[in-house]
Amino acid sequence: MGSDSSGSGPLRFPVLMAEATYGIGEGPATRVSLSLPEGTAEAIRARVGKREFSAFIAEAVERELRGQVLDEYLADYESRKGPVSESARQRAREVFDEVFAEEGEWPAAS
Repeated sequence: MGSDSSGSGPLRFPVLMAEATYGIGEGPATRVSLSLPEGTAEAIRARVGKREFSAFIAEAVERELRGQVLDEYLADYESRKGPVSESARQRAREVFDEVFAEEGEWPAAS
Protein backbone atom coordinates (compact mmCIF):
# COMPACT_ATOMS: atom_id res chain seq x y z
CA MET A 1 0.00 0.00 0.00
CA GLY A 2 1.40 3.43 -0.80
CA SER A 3 3.51 2.32 -3.75
CA ASP A 4 2.86 2.39 -7.44
CA SER A 5 2.37 -0.90 -9.26
CA SER A 6 6.15 -1.30 -9.64
CA GLY A 7 6.60 -0.88 -5.88
CA SER A 8 9.23 1.78 -6.50
CA GLY A 9 7.51 4.97 -5.43
CA PRO A 10 4.55 6.67 -3.80
CA LEU A 11 1.06 5.94 -5.00
CA ARG A 12 0.16 8.47 -7.72
CA PHE A 13 -3.11 9.36 -9.36
CA PRO A 14 -2.12 11.33 -12.45
CA VAL A 15 -3.85 14.46 -13.59
CA LEU A 16 -2.80 15.58 -17.05
CA MET A 17 -2.31 19.33 -17.47
CA ALA A 18 -0.36 20.80 -20.38
CA GLU A 19 1.64 17.58 -20.84
CA ALA A 20 2.68 17.40 -17.17
CA THR A 21 1.50 14.68 -14.79
CA TYR A 22 0.80 15.56 -11.15
CA GLY A 23 -0.25 13.46 -8.20
CA ILE A 24 -2.99 14.59 -5.84
CA GLY A 25 -1.80 17.66 -3.95
CA GLU A 26 1.03 18.35 -6.42
CA GLY A 27 1.59 20.85 -9.19
CA PRO A 28 0.84 24.52 -9.59
CA ALA A 29 -2.43 25.97 -8.34
CA THR A 30 -5.17 26.25 -10.92
CA ARG A 31 -8.35 28.31 -10.73
CA VAL A 32 -11.63 26.42 -10.59
CA SER A 33 -15.19 27.57 -10.06
CA LEU A 34 -16.93 26.10 -7.03
CA SER A 35 -20.46 26.51 -5.71
CA LEU A 36 -21.15 26.01 -2.00
CA PRO A 37 -24.18 26.70 0.14
CA GLU A 38 -23.78 30.20 1.63
CA GLY A 39 -23.87 28.84 5.18
CA THR A 40 -20.98 26.50 4.40
CA ALA A 41 -18.94 29.30 2.82
CA GLU A 42 -19.62 31.57 5.81
CA ALA A 43 -18.57 28.84 8.24
CA ILE A 44 -15.30 28.32 6.36
CA ARG A 45 -14.56 32.07 6.27
CA ALA A 46 -15.33 32.33 10.00
CA ARG A 47 -12.98 29.45 10.75
CA VAL A 48 -10.00 30.27 8.51
CA GLY A 49 -10.57 33.75 7.09
CA LYS A 50 -10.90 34.87 3.50
CA ARG A 51 -7.18 34.49 2.68
CA GLU A 52 -7.04 30.80 3.66
CA PHE A 53 -10.36 29.79 2.09
CA SER A 54 -8.81 28.08 -0.96
CA ALA A 55 -6.22 26.23 1.13
CA PHE A 56 -8.98 24.96 3.41
CA ILE A 57 -10.99 23.67 0.45
CA ALA A 58 -7.90 22.06 -1.15
CA GLU A 59 -6.99 20.25 2.08
CA ALA A 60 -10.58 19.03 2.55
CA VAL A 61 -10.75 17.72 -1.02
CA GLU A 62 -7.39 15.95 -0.64
CA ARG A 63 -8.60 14.28 2.60
CA GLU A 64 -11.78 13.16 0.82
CA LEU A 65 -9.81 11.77 -2.13
CA ARG A 66 -7.46 9.94 0.24
CA GLY A 67 -10.48 8.42 2.02
CA GLN A 68 -11.99 7.31 -1.27
CA VAL A 69 -8.71 5.73 -2.38
CA LEU A 70 -8.52 3.78 0.89
CA ASP A 71 -12.18 2.73 0.60
CA GLU A 72 -11.50 1.47 -2.94
CA TYR A 73 -8.43 -0.43 -1.74
CA LEU A 74 -10.41 -2.05 1.10
CA ALA A 75 -13.29 -2.96 -1.25
CA ASP A 76 -10.83 -4.58 -3.65
CA TYR A 77 -9.17 -6.44 -0.76
CA GLU A 78 -12.57 -7.66 0.48
CA SER A 79 -13.55 -8.86 -3.00
CA ARG A 80 -10.39 -10.97 -3.11
CA LYS A 81 -9.93 -12.06 0.53
CA GLY A 82 -13.27 -11.63 2.29
CA PRO A 83 -14.67 -9.24 4.90
CA VAL A 84 -12.40 -6.84 6.82
CA SER A 85 -13.24 -6.23 10.48
CA GLU A 86 -13.87 -2.70 11.75
CA SER A 87 -10.70 -2.84 13.84
CA ALA A 88 -8.70 -3.85 10.74
CA ARG A 89 -10.31 -0.99 8.78
CA GLN A 90 -9.32 1.47 11.51
CA ARG A 91 -5.77 0.13 11.56
CA ALA A 92 -5.60 0.43 7.75
CA ARG A 93 -6.64 4.09 8.03
CA GLU A 94 -3.94 4.70 10.65
CA VAL A 95 -1.27 3.02 8.51
CA PHE A 96 -2.45 4.89 5.41
CA ASP A 97 -2.23 8.23 7.29
CA GLU A 98 1.23 7.37 8.64
CA VAL A 99 2.59 6.40 5.22
CA PHE A 100 1.38 9.57 3.52
CA ALA A 101 2.45 11.79 6.44
CA GLU A 102 5.97 10.29 6.39
CA GLU A 103 6.28 10.68 2.63
CA GLY A 104 5.00 14.25 2.83
CA GLU A 105 2.33 13.43 0.27
CA TRP A 106 -0.74 14.40 2.33
CA PRO A 107 -1.16 15.47 5.94
CA ALA A 108 -2.51 12.86 8.32
CA ALA A 109 -6.24 13.10 8.91
CA SER A 110 -7.20 14.73 12.16
